[in-house]
Amino acid sequence: MALLVFVSTLSFAIESHFCRDILVDSSMFGHVKSCAKEEVQKTCSADCSFIKKDCCRNEKLVVNGQDELQLLSIDKISFDQQVFLVSYFYTYINPLVSFDKKIVSFEEYNSPHVVRCLFKIDETYLI
Repeated sequence: MALLVFVSTLSFAIESHFCRDILVDSSMFGHVKSCAKEEVQKTCSADCSFIKKDCCRNEKLVVNGQDELQLLSIDKISFDQQVFLVSYFYTYINPLVSFDKKIVSFEEYNSPHVVRCLFKIDETYLI
Protein backbone atom coordinates (compact mmCIF):
# COMPACT_ATOMS: atom_id res chain seq x y z
CA MET A 1 0.00 0.00 0.00
CA ALA A 2 2.86 2.34 0.82
CA LEU A 3 4.41 1.62 -2.59
CA LEU A 4 1.14 2.53 -4.30
CA VAL A 5 0.96 5.85 -2.44
CA PHE A 6 4.62 6.56 -3.26
CA VAL A 7 4.21 5.85 -6.99
CA SER A 8 0.98 7.87 -7.28
CA THR A 9 2.57 10.97 -5.72
CA LEU A 10 5.89 10.72 -7.59
CA SER A 11 6.80 13.56 -9.97
CA PHE A 12 9.72 13.61 -12.38
CA ALA A 13 10.99 15.27 -15.56
CA ILE A 14 12.89 13.83 -18.52
CA GLU A 15 14.97 16.21 -20.63
CA SER A 16 16.10 15.27 -24.14
CA HIS A 17 18.45 17.04 -26.57
CA PHE A 18 17.94 16.48 -30.30
CA CYS A 19 20.22 17.49 -33.16
CA ARG A 20 18.06 17.46 -36.26
CA ASP A 21 15.90 14.40 -35.56
CA ILE A 22 18.58 12.37 -33.77
CA LEU A 23 18.49 11.98 -30.00
CA VAL A 24 21.90 13.05 -28.68
CA ASP A 25 21.38 13.03 -24.92
CA SER A 26 18.65 12.25 -22.43
CA SER A 27 18.62 12.90 -18.70
CA MET A 28 16.22 12.28 -15.87
CA PHE A 29 18.12 13.75 -12.92
CA GLY A 30 20.13 16.63 -14.39
CA HIS A 31 20.59 18.87 -17.38
CA VAL A 32 21.29 17.42 -20.80
CA LYS A 33 24.58 18.00 -22.57
CA SER A 34 24.21 19.93 -25.79
CA CYS A 35 26.27 19.04 -28.81
CA ALA A 36 29.15 21.29 -29.91
CA LYS A 37 27.82 24.31 -31.81
CA GLU A 38 30.66 24.38 -34.37
CA GLU A 39 30.11 20.76 -35.41
CA VAL A 40 26.38 21.28 -35.62
CA GLN A 41 26.74 24.42 -37.72
CA LYS A 42 29.00 22.55 -40.16
CA THR A 43 26.55 19.67 -40.53
CA CYS A 44 23.48 21.88 -40.37
CA SER A 45 24.64 24.37 -43.00
CA ALA A 46 23.68 21.99 -45.78
CA ASP A 47 20.54 20.65 -44.07
CA CYS A 48 19.03 23.87 -42.73
CA SER A 49 16.86 26.18 -44.77
CA PHE A 50 17.95 29.46 -46.32
CA ILE A 51 17.13 31.36 -43.13
CA LYS A 52 19.72 30.38 -40.57
CA LYS A 53 18.03 28.52 -37.72
CA ASP A 54 19.31 26.25 -35.01
CA CYS A 55 18.98 22.57 -35.89
CA CYS A 56 19.14 21.54 -32.23
CA ARG A 57 16.25 21.54 -29.82
CA ASN A 58 15.61 20.56 -26.22
CA GLU A 59 12.43 18.79 -25.15
CA LYS A 60 11.23 18.36 -21.59
CA LEU A 61 8.65 15.76 -20.52
CA VAL A 62 7.19 16.49 -17.08
CA VAL A 63 5.11 13.86 -15.24
CA ASN A 64 3.26 15.38 -12.31
CA GLY A 65 2.13 13.19 -9.45
CA GLN A 66 -0.98 13.55 -7.36
CA ASP A 67 -0.74 16.42 -4.84
CA GLU A 68 -3.63 15.60 -2.55
CA LEU A 69 -4.61 12.18 -1.24
CA GLN A 70 -8.24 11.42 -0.62
CA LEU A 71 -9.01 9.59 2.59
CA LEU A 72 -11.81 7.06 2.45
CA SER A 73 -14.56 7.60 4.97
CA ILE A 74 -16.96 4.87 6.06
CA ASP A 75 -19.79 7.41 5.97
CA LYS A 76 -19.41 7.71 2.19
CA ILE A 77 -19.64 3.94 1.57
CA SER A 78 -23.14 2.68 0.91
CA PHE A 79 -24.67 -0.20 2.86
CA ASP A 80 -24.38 -2.56 -0.13
CA GLN A 81 -20.68 -1.81 -0.45
CA GLN A 82 -20.18 -2.42 3.28
CA VAL A 83 -21.93 -5.80 3.02
CA PHE A 84 -19.75 -6.70 0.02
CA LEU A 85 -16.53 -5.77 1.86
CA VAL A 86 -17.48 -7.70 4.99
CA SER A 87 -18.44 -10.81 3.00
CA TYR A 88 -15.27 -10.55 0.89
CA PHE A 89 -12.97 -10.39 3.91
CA TYR A 90 -14.91 -13.12 5.73
CA THR A 91 -14.64 -15.43 2.70
CA TYR A 92 -10.87 -15.08 2.36
CA ILE A 93 -9.89 -14.86 6.03
CA ASN A 94 -12.14 -17.66 7.37
CA PRO A 95 -10.26 -20.52 5.61
CA LEU A 96 -7.04 -19.33 7.22
CA VAL A 97 -8.36 -20.02 10.73
CA SER A 98 -6.84 -23.25 12.03
CA PHE A 99 -9.00 -26.08 13.33
CA ASP A 100 -8.35 -27.79 16.68
CA LYS A 101 -9.12 -31.28 15.38
CA LYS A 102 -7.06 -32.65 12.52
CA ILE A 103 -9.21 -34.35 9.91
CA VAL A 104 -7.68 -37.51 8.45
CA SER A 105 -9.67 -38.91 5.56
CA PHE A 106 -8.03 -42.38 5.47
CA GLU A 107 -8.23 -43.12 9.18
CA GLU A 108 -10.99 -45.77 8.87
CA TYR A 109 -9.27 -47.82 6.16
CA ASN A 110 -6.87 -50.70 6.84
CA SER A 111 -3.42 -50.72 5.30
CA PRO A 112 -2.87 -53.15 2.40
CA HIS A 113 -1.52 -56.64 3.13
CA VAL A 114 2.10 -57.03 1.96
CA VAL A 115 2.59 -60.34 0.10
CA ARG A 116 6.28 -60.02 -0.68
CA CYS A 117 8.93 -57.29 -0.65
CA LEU A 118 8.76 -55.75 -4.10
CA PHE A 119 11.94 -53.76 -3.69
CA LYS A 120 13.89 -57.03 -3.14
CA ILE A 121 12.43 -58.64 -6.30
CA ASP A 122 13.48 -55.75 -8.53
CA GLU A 123 17.05 -55.38 -7.23
CA THR A 124 19.88 -55.73 -9.73
CA TYR A 125 23.60 -56.09 -8.96
CA LEU A 126 26.56 -55.22 -11.15
CA ILE A 127 29.38 -57.74 -10.99
